[in-house]
Amino acid sequence: MSEARPRDVPTLPGTLLVPPRFEAPTWGLVVLCYGSWLAAGFWLWPVLPWLALIVMGLAVALHSSLAHEVLHGHPTRNPVLNEALVWLPISIFYAWRSYKLTHLQHHNDARLTDPYDDPESYYVALFTWMQMPRLLQSVLRVNNTLIGRVVIGPWVAVIGFTCAEGRRILAGDAKTRNAWVHHLAGLAVVLPFIHFAMGIPVWLYLLVPAWLGTSLIAIRSYCEHQWAEDPNGRTIIVERSILAPLFLFNNLHFVHHKLPRVPWYRLPAAYRMAREEWQRLNGGYVFPSYFSILRTWGWRMKEQNPHPAWRRHENDTHDGRS
Repeated sequence: MSEARPRDVPTLPGTLLVPPRFEAPTWGLVVLCYGSWLAAGFWLWPVLPWLALIVMGLAVALHSSLAHEVLHGHPTRNPVLNEALVWLPISIFYAWRSYKLTHLQHHNDARLTDPYDDPESYYVALFTWMQMPRLLQSVLRVNNTLIGRVVIGPWVAVIGFTCAEGRRILAGDAKTRNAWVHHLAGLAVVLPFIHFAMGIPVWLYLLVPAWLGTSLIAIRSYCEHQWAEDPNGRTIIVERSILAPLFLFNNLHFVHHKLPRVPWYRLPAAYRMAREEWQRLNGGYVFPSYFSILRTWGWRMKEQNPHPAWRRHENDTHDGRS
């Protein structure tokens, strides 16, 4: 079996592009994720509660990364089994089936950053921005700094995602409704388990592990995408980070967007084999580490919130021209 390679990516070995039938590294991460979460809740919590909450936060971040890996068809070729591996929503906030739908829509690189067509865009349509209350504008400006994205970003993202999902449900979207029924069934297992079996107050779990895990993922997603005329220039490459394994090497995000079926543990090799070509293709939107991003945009906005080219007026549809 072979997988079609996009025309505008470097030539790489076919054995690198085709996932194996049994992806042992991903199975190992599933065991590590749930095992560390359970160990922290049952053994660390009674003796070192704050360490337990931190370990659980790391498990939440890893679970979020695994949820992303699963929606791209890993670690098996059975989608039902794959979904079952991340069914328990220890990260609490996101309905996985809705995330799958919106994230696959996000992978339309031609529409990346569009405030409407890209569900993961942090840009706002100009006409929407001008109608916003000043307090909300201020919140979004803070959220456009890396420190702000880590501190308040989880709540901004969760509230925004949940409100958007609610609007879809009220509009009669059956897929969204079913996704949340599925998600709430998982929460009906996870939340009583946290409270009664582990003895951790649910409010504390939400404030520390769930927030911490989402904050860690926010570091990765902070400037993953930017507006550029060339769609290839819209996706970042962060070459190295101590957090890269936790992100399942999605710091090499341009490589992932070009080769979304390549499993996480092969992304570094795919990048190393054609480093200069990858950087040429994405127009040099490259950073050596997340620390360099922190130094640049830790306390200041990366850019303005309104999209610089598209959705300037309410009747704009695709290219920003009336």
